[in-house]
Amino acid sequence: MTKRKLFKAFVELTGHPLSSSLLKTFTRSSISRPLIRPFSRYYQINEQEMARPIHTYDSLQSFFTRELKQGCRVIDESPNSLVSPVDGIVNGMGTITNGQEFYIKNHTYRLAEIFGDAKLSKPYENGFYYILYLSPSHYHHFHYPLDGKIVSRYALGNVSYPVNDLGLRYGDTPFASNYRLISELKTKFGKLAIVKVGALNVNSVQIQNASRIAVKGQDFGHFSFGSTVILFLAHRPNFQPLIQNRAEVKVGESIGMWF
Repeated sequence: MTKRKLFKAFVELTGHPLSSSLLKTFTRSSISRPLIRPFSRYYQINEQEMARPIHTYDSLQSFFTRELKQGCRVIDESPNSLVSPVDGIVNGMGTITNGQEFYIKNHTYRLAEIFGDAKLSKPYENGFYYILYLSPSHYHHFHYPLDGKIVSRYALGNVSYPVNDLGLRYGDTPFASNYRLISELKTKFGKLAIVKVGALNVNSVQIQNASRIAVKGQDFGHFSFGSTVILFLAHRPNFQPLIQNRAEVKVGESIGMWF
């Protein structure tokens, strides 16, 4: 298998238990270390931003989950701003209408399917949402988009399909069955939910900060591999988005504002 095909397999691998186990074992092993530099070149990763030199990573997964140098991402400190929790591409955004179906790469999903329960999703009806896709080239840590208090954190699903353009065409309802970790914040602007959808392998969402206090811009976890984050905001008539669909965003960049 060529390196090109191997990297493609990392991105598109399904959540089959055996495949997932093999992937985890290989990428966490030093055997994968020779693939780090080719992986970096193939995805044109900005090595100048990395907290450590590339030769210090001992496995492909340690490189994929790399941290950045302090100061590489500037956090918008405006008290009324919502900032991007990740580096990624906006794959959908807008007002959540009553009974809305979210159309994502040839599939539709209702709000209750994403949260796993109609009662849990109800606070976000008539609110606002952003879908943020992380490609293999992106920094894969996620940060808090707003100050607040964690009022709930729960996991759903037990199978992860790849959350990318090809993977979202596989399976019946990928978001409904993918492993996902949902963090809900109580903020001065109402409730906010951060839905972290795992990809490639089962349970690929890693929480590093278990504090109940959310600080805007604070790193609180990462994805082991490819991923998508969905932000849901409770309804507030004075909220306005500051970016457009398909925009590329970075951690800390202001993506919305309460006026």
